[in-house]
Amino acid sequence: MMKNVKKPRIAALVPMRHNSERVPGKNYRLLGDRPLYHHIIGSLLECPHIDEVCIDTDSPFILDDAPRNFPVRLIERPAHLRSGFEPMNNILLYDVTEIEADFYLQTHSTNPLLTTESISKAIETFLRPGDHDSLFGVTRLQTRLYDKQGNPINHDPDELLRTQDLPPVFEENSTIYIFSKEILKERGNRIGQKPIMFEIDREEAADIDEEMDFLLAEFLYKKTRKAKVFSNEI
Repeated sequence: MMKNVKKPRIAALVPMRHNSERVPGKNYRLLGDRPLYHHIIGSLLECPHIDEVCIDTDSPFILDDAPRNFPVRLIERPAHLRSGFEPMNNILLYDVTEIEADFYLQTHSTNPLLTTESISKAIETFLRPGDHDSLFGVTRLQTRLYDKQGNPINHDPDELLRTQDLPPVFEENSTIYIFSKEILKERGNRIGQKPIMFEIDREEAADIDEEMDFLLAEFLYKKTRKAKVFSNEI
């Protein structure tokens, strides 16, 4: 008889600063009919693998708004971690001392198009047996890349392959990370020595860093909503 295998406890961490330099107030600015951060929190809460969703923030707006809209845990970010120059790994090192879990999934409010389906698939991929120690989201690139000296990185200029035939390279897209407290403390990094690269479609991985990114996210959000309405009408 097989023994019951204990389901690992997974906590989602979503860090959000109140002030943002390039897109003022972006975390609580409206995207569609909701504040930006509502989109990713809703997707995380719908994921059956996540036991607790935690928001780390120094934002008075989010500290007031989040508990009125979501069953989440709030971590008020301490003053010494509020600088815009503070490395994310330092913030996460603080958060994992506040929240007990077997594994942590970290994402951002600035990834509003990341779906519950992709979050679930990433967790299922990570939990499969193997010698990996972490997971992070990537975007596939198949384009001709050069270093700053003009040397080709992933192609031979004398062999003009079609871009779709080039060997792919992968960009860390900051959509999703899965790691343990031990890995984070040992390496001071969300990414361990043997990570899984989890591929996410470029549109779904849209990240808001500048004003143009917000406008693009609004366009893609409206496009996604129209597609869902159309598919439900068929």
